[in-house]
Amino acid sequence: MSSTVLVTGGAGFIGSHVVPLLLERGDRVRLMDNMSRGDRGRVAEWVATGRVELVEQDVRYGGAVHRAMSGCDQVVHLAAVSINKSEADPYESVDINIVGSNNVFKAAADHGVRRVVFASSASVYGDPDRLPMAEDDPLDPLTPYCVAKHTGEQLLAYYARRSAMTWIALRFFNVYGPGQKPTAYYTSVINHFVQRLRSGEAPVIDGKGEQSMDFVHVHDIARAVVMALDVDAARANLPINIGTGIDTSVAELARTLIDAVGVDVEPQFRPRDVLVSRRMADISRALDVLGWKPTIDVRTGMQDLVDSEIG
Repeated sequence: MSSTVLVTGGAGFIGSHVVPLLLERGDRVRLMDNMSRGDRGRVAEWVATGRVELVEQDVRYGGAVHRAMSGCDQVVHLAAVSINKSEADPYESVDINIVGSNNVFKAAADHGVRRVVFASSASVYGDPDRLPMAEDDPLDPLTPYCVAKHTGEQLLAYYARRSAMTWIALRFFNVYGPGQKPTAYYTSVINHFVQRLRSGEAPVIDGKGEQSMDFVHVHDIARAVVMALDVDAARANLPINIGTGIDTSVAELARTLIDAVGVDVEPQFRPRDVLVSRRMADISRALDVLGWKPTIDVRTGMQDLVDSEIG
């Protein structure tokens, strides 16, 4: 049965991959986005289908959120300020990522929404003591962005206890893929490497390149979001890691991209501190609760990225 789904931040990177999947399954989409970074051309194409409505508003305004929520069955909350911007402007980060999220969750509870899927983040773990990182591991958020994602999960639990609303918080690991912004904190390294490689220059790696990330393709992220909308209520109200379960070192990434671009260079290394040294998701809960597992490996995904949009 089709639903009316409110997607906040739906004109952004992840939203641009989620909305088409919602349309494929027959849903109607109400897209709420302030369009500060959204692709108006792409949104116009969606609106032209007659099944997407654009609400050009900001989640920081509670009244606007309540109006957008009216008549919606489900919510995908993607709107956020990125991790790097949160350190540059903590006030804005708290305003959008905490106050804005609270507005969305409160409105969802008030309007009888049955499911909220929240774009949380693996950054809530901080620098982990062990790999793979599991949902029940200790949390140690290190920036205003990370604190906000943790707070968002707690706010969801609060409102779910006081309403019929259920929720899934997807802790995304290092998302990459077509349409990503060149300033994205954990994927800007990809853009940096590819730009240098296409200029015939060697990629420059911070430290020894031993720091690792769990790179997960945005298509697989979007699949997880849509699958989370359909989880039985009895199995909801919990966080779920979305990654590949494979850690790729920055040095390995550089060599993968060298092969993808097709140049004959060797990486260069420079001493520099890194915020988080290792990342790898335990994805057993995603398989158990969502029936989800990744379908795009890093080598295939990076080749796709190089061939499609980055340059």
